[in-house]
Amino acid sequence: MLPEILEIVMIVCFGISWPFNVVRSYKSRTAKGKSLVFLICIITGYIAGIASKFFNEAYMNSFADKWYVLVFYFINLVMVLADLALYVRNLRLDKSKTA
Repeated sequence: MLPEILEIVMIVCFGISWPFNVVRSYKSRTAKGKSLVFLICIITGYIAGIASKFFNEAYMNSFADKWYVLVFYFINLVMVLADLALYVRNLRLDKSKTA
């Protein structure tokens, strides 16, 4: 139980900034200061973390009791994907401003 709690604390701490980042990206309407490589690396990391759970036999054997750990991974992944979508939108806005 303690390892799952510590993992949730880690994921929540990583994820706390994403909602603020998404709002900032939405309001700023620019991709300046954002890194596509960084976003892709974070997305890849969350996907790897989710996949690791499904390949972990001990975790899957107790999935009914520990499903909540994955919820935090998925919430963070959705937030980063939203930020990626805003990055694409903002990149288009930047290009239209310069054209």
